[in-house]
Amino acid sequence: MSAAVAVVMIAVPATAQVMTPDEYVMTAGASDLYEITSSQVLLETSQDPRLRAFAQMMIADHSKSTADVKAAAARARVKAVPAKLTPLQQELVAELRAEQGPARDAAYIAQQKASHGQALNVQKAYAMEGTAPALKAAAATIVPVVEHHIMELKAM
Repeated sequence: MSAAVAVVMIAVPATAQVMTPDEYVMTAGASDLYEITSSQVLLETSQDPRLRAFAQMMIADHSKSTADVKAAAARARVKAVPAKLTPLQQELVAELRAEQGPARDAAYIAQQKASHGQALNVQKAYAMEGTAPALKAAAATIVPVVEHHIMELKAM
């Protein structure tokens, strides 16, 4: 397992704290962008049909959650700035790009498991204790989607 994935897993409990609406929108946007970008990288080379289907689901589901959060942000009068990868997410994508074939597939799965654990904590925390009702509702609808992704990852 890469050091970056280990850092993500260690950071998971810290991200479960309640965020401001702006922080939530920024964090959710970065998370979605990472899921989409890493899945696009995987699709460049993976020959595994199950993994390719999963990556395509990631792109579709995380594009939808981005749109849902942006719409909720507008209703909450929170400015949704364009999503930007964090330095750690940039490092994870670079690690994926450096791998090829089965090694890239394995790195992708490990990264997805770690990032989805973190995303679930963020979404659950905001759904329960967030301060913007529209964003809380969006987070609540995203939680079961992330849980489904985690269930799919456990089968890989």
